[in-house]
Amino acid sequence: MKTRIGIMGYGNLGRGVEIAVNAAPDMELAAVFTRRAPETVKILSPDVPVVHADDAANWTDKIDVLILCGGSATDLPTQTPEYAKLFNVIDSFDTHARIPEHFANVDAAAKEAGKIGIISVGWDPGMFSLNRVYANAILPDGNDYTFWGKGISQGHSDAIRRIKGVKNAKQYTIPVESALEAVRAGENPELTTRQKHTRECFVVLEEGADAAWVENEIKTMPNYFADYDTTVHFISEEELLRDHAGMAHGGFVFRSGCTGVNKEHKHVIEYSLKLDSNPEFTTSVLVAYARAAKRLYDEGQRGCKTVLDIAPAYLSDKSGEELRAHLL
Repeated sequence: MKTRIGIMGYGNLGRGVEIAVNAAPDMELAAVFTRRAPETVKILSPDVPVVHADDAANWTDKIDVLILCGGSATDLPTQTPEYAKLFNVIDSFDTHARIPEHFANVDAAAKEAGKIGIISVGWDPGMFSLNRVYANAILPDGNDYTFWGKGISQGHSDAIRRIKGVKNAKQYTIPVESALEAVRAGENPELTTRQKHTRECFVVLEEGADAAWVENEIKTMPNYFADYDTTVHFISEEELLRDHAGMAHGGFVFRSGCTGVNKEHKHVIEYSLKLDSNPEFTTSVLVAYARAAKRLYDEGQRGCKTVLDIAPAYLSDKSGEELRAHLL
C-alpha cells in the first residue's frame, strides 16, 4: 500500500514536494492544503484535491504523512506543533538557533497525539548535519567548517519578505573564497561568522516604503543578518524577475582533523552540494524522510525526531537485502 502524502502550503516547496512524490513509486499525493482560496491554486496533479487549510482536520484518516512547506520565520514554529496533533508531520525548519526549542514543542505535541514529527529536514539542517556528526565521530580531534552558497537562501529571502514595506526579495549567501581555500588546504583557520560568508539582498519595496528603515531592519535581524556583512540593493520588480529568478544553491561541509601518536597525520573530509534547484532538492530530502516517518510510526515510535535519529535504510524504497547487495 502506498504512503499517502499531504502537502501544507503550495509555493516553491509545495510544488517541489508534489514533483518528488509523483516520482516515488511507493507514494501517492492525497491532498494539497492552502490558506488561499483553493479554487485559485493550480497544481500539477489534476486528480488531487486542493483543500483549504481550515479543513485539514477532516483528512486525518486519509493522510499518512503531512509535509509542511511554510517558512521558518513565522509559519513553522506554530504550524508544526499544531499539525502534529493531527498527523505525522515533516518540516524544513532551518533557524539553527531555535531548533532545540522547536524540537521540544513538536515532541510534546506529537507524543500527546501519538504521532511522529520529523523537523529540520533538508540539506542544512539535514544532509549537512549528518555529515557533521559522522565526521566528528570519525575525527574527534579537529574542527568543523560549513560554507553555504553562492546561492539563494529560501529562508533568508522569506524573512526579508516578511518585513513591512517589502514587496519581494531574494537573498544570496556567498562564501568568502579565501576562507574556503584555507580550510580545504587543511590550515585549520579560526574563522568568525563574518569571515566565512557575506550576504547580498535584492529588495523590491512597496510604494512609499522607507528604504533606510527596511535596510536597517534587514541588517540588524537576529539569527539571519546581524552577524554578517550584508549588502542591500533596492531594485524594481522587473529586475528581480529578470535577473534573480533562479533557485540555485549549494555549499560545503568540512571536518579538518588529525590522527597519530603525535597528531602527525592530517585528514580533511569534504561534502559538497551543487544544486540547480534549492526547493526541488530540499523537497526530495523531505519526501525521503516522509518514507521514514511512516515506517517509524508503523513500528510504534512516537514523538519528535531529527535526521540524526533515523537510520539511512529507513529513507530508501529498497529492501534491506537490495541495499546490502548494491549500496553497502
